[in-house]
Amino acid sequence: MAATLSATPDINRRPSSYWTGWGQWLALITMTVDHLTRYVLPGDFSWAGSSIGRIAFPLFAAMVAWHGLFNTRNPLRYSRRILVIGLVAQLPYMMMPRASDALIFNVCFTLASGLALGTLARQGWQHYQQQTLGFGWLLLGTAVGVTVWYLLGFWVEYGHNGLLLIPLFMFAMHSLSQAGTHFQARLWAGLAAFPVLWVAGQMNASDMAKSFTVGTCVVVLILAAGLAQRVPAVTFAMPRRLWLAWYPGHFALIALWLLLSGRIVLGW
Repeated sequence: MAATLSATPDINRRPSSYWTGWGQWLALITMTVDHLTRYVLPGDFSWAGSSIGRIAFPLFAAMVAWHGLFNTRNPLRYSRRILVIGLVAQLPYMMMPRASDALIFNVCFTLASGLALGTLARQGWQHYQQQTLGFGWLLLGTAVGVTVWYLLGFWVEYGHNGLLLIPLFMFAMHSLSQAGTHFQARLWAGLAAFPVLWVAGQMNASDMAKSFTVGTCVVVLILAAGLAQRVPAVTFAMPRRLWLAWYPGHFALIALWLLLSGRIVLGW
């Protein structure tokens, strides 16, 4: 779920992405804690899922938005790669016990769709500014995008708010990274960050969960505002194969454990 990074970021052309190396480890650890406490050890450790576990999704969304904005030449192809991981993970994900039997697609579908929507919105606005796209076509594209977002929101994990998070992150990150020292630009960048925090605050019910989700977004936005340049390279970079395989792999192991313990029974 991350774009391939060069060994040395070109700080003259884009913000440093070293922080995402640390973010990968934190995202996988917090995601695993969330899923273990939800599916393997429910009840006694629910507090961990409502605190530590709430770091994972906004951090994944932030890294996808960052790479889509700064580190990949083709964000839509990057989106398709995330979608492939989601397709592989969908079967074990569907085996997880949940309150509703409704079909929900896993978080990779949310991330891939959010990145695609954010990328298309950005490209449409750029074409409009360059006068290669008329205002009528811009309105039509916006209407189609809103319709797709509304329909997809009923089918993916984290719903409508989850789909919005990446496009809003992309908008805020771009504004913050370009703000410089000019007061009006910095004020506009600060206003651009507000929708991210508002949507993040709507994604959970408990105050504890909200605070961890919003707090994660605040840290990422501070990185986008310039702190990223001060983050050193990760001491031990995550192997690419581990990064790509962890999401479907850990669901497969949890599903196997639930089968062996008799907590789920295959219906075919």
